[in-house]
Amino acid sequence: MDVISKEKRSWTMAQVRASGNKSTEQKFIKILKKENLKGWRRNYNIDGKPDIVFTKIKIAIFLDGCFWHGHPKLCRIPQSNREYWIKKIERNKKRDKEVTVILKKKGWKVLRIWECDIDKITPLRKLKRAFCE
Repeated sequence: MDVISKEKRSWTMAQVRASGNKSTEQKFIKILKKENLKGWRRNYNIDGKPDIVFTKIKIAIFLDGCFWHGHPKLCRIPQSNREYWIKKIERNKKRDKEVTVILKKKGWKVLRIWECDIDKITPLRKLKRAFCE
């Protein structure tokens, strides 16, 4: 049973934005600025709408929320309307894979970074490794 009322849950989910959210994009942008990495853009119009792109070296970065993209350990499916959420998250995961394949075929390097990993050193290592490839 969900501990939050249906109205409150609906309001909470409606507050989640696809871009500019604090838990992923803004946090990662602070890291890019702190590391003095240049040449990145937001809202670049390519398949899948990556959160950040480095256009000159064709790196697309997706900052995947643990709930919305189905983190294998951290995604907790709500008890209410469970079937809907399972299907929704599975569709998101399928779309993520399809977009990754499409972009790679077009010569892009694709980095997918979990929301829970943004504060860790791993995303920065992945990014710097992609720069060197």
